[in-house]
Amino acid sequence: MRLCANRNRSLLPATGGSGSYAGACSAMTRLSIWRAGMVALCCLAPGPVYAGPPYRTDDPEPTEFRHFEFYTFSTGTVVSDDTAGTLPGIELNYGLIPNGQLTIDTATAFDSPSSGAMRFGYGDTPISFKYRFIQEDNKGWRPQVAVFPLVNLPTGDEDRGLGAGHVLVFLPMWFQKSFGDWTVDGGGGYWINRGGAGDKNFWFSGVLLQRKVTDRLSVGGEIFHQTADSIDGKDSTGFNIGAIYDINEHNRFLFSAGRGLQNASDTNVFSWYVGYLITGP
Repeated sequence: MRLCANRNRSLLPATGGSGSYAGACSAMTRLSIWRAGMVALCCLAPGPVYAGPPYRTDDPEPTEFRHFEFYTFSTGTVVSDDTAGTLPGIELNYGLIPNGQLTIDTATAFDSPSSGAMRFGYGDTPISFKYRFIQEDNKGWRPQVAVFPLVNLPTGDEDRGLGAGHVLVFLPMWFQKSFGDWTVDGGGGYWINRGGAGDKNFWFSGVLLQRKVTDRLSVGGEIFHQTADSIDGKDSTGFNIGAIYDINEHNRFLFSAGRGLQNASDTNVFSWYVGYLITGP
C-alpha cells in the first residue's frame, strides 16, 4: 500500500504501494502501483476516528481479536506522463492475537502511460503484521504505539509496469493520541528497496489530523514525505484530504484525494483513494 505518489496505501503509497521502473519516472510509477495495492500503506482498524485507509499515514490500533475488516477499493496516482493504480483492490485485516493484526492485500493493477496502451493485470501482494505494544493513556499524554512491518511480494509483472519486480520491506512505527473529537496519528519508517543497481532504500513519514464531525462522519487531512527510492529519483512531499462515513455498524465509505507539494510533476500531480469497508465479528 506505492511510491511515486501515494499508494496508500497508501502510501516508491504513491497512494497506497511502491516499486521501481526503468528510469526514475518508471521507478516511481511502479512504486505507486504496489502501494495502491497495499494502501498503507498500511492498513486500518476501527476506533473513534480512523487512520490508515483512506490515508497514507497509518495508525497503531489493530483489528479486534478474532474480528475481521474487509476492504474493496480503487487507488491511483497521476504524474506528468503516467497514471497508475489499482482497480479493484482487496484488503483483509484479521485480529490474529490480542493487539495483533494480520493484513493481506491483493489487487488488479493498471498502468496507463501517456504514450502507449494501458496495461492491466494482477499486481504485487503485500503482507503485513501490526502489533500494538503501548496502550493509550486516556487521562494523560501517553499515546498508543505499534510496529507494522510489511513484506511486498513481487507477484506483479514488472515488464508490464504492474509490479516492483523484487521484494520490498517496510519497517514503520505508528503513534496515536486522541483529544475528545480530535485524533492525531503520526510516524513512519524505513523501506528496504534493493532490487537493482538504480534502486536505493528510502524513508517515509506522515502526520494525520482527524476530527469526528458527527456520530457517522469523520474528516481529516495529512501531510507526508518520502525520500527518493532510486539514485536518479526525487524526494516527494504531499497532502491528502479525506473523509470516512459510517453507513451503519458494519459498513463504511472511505475517500481521500490530494497531490504533491514537492516535485509534484514527477511524483504526485493528483492521487485518490475510494473504498468500502465491511467489518465483522
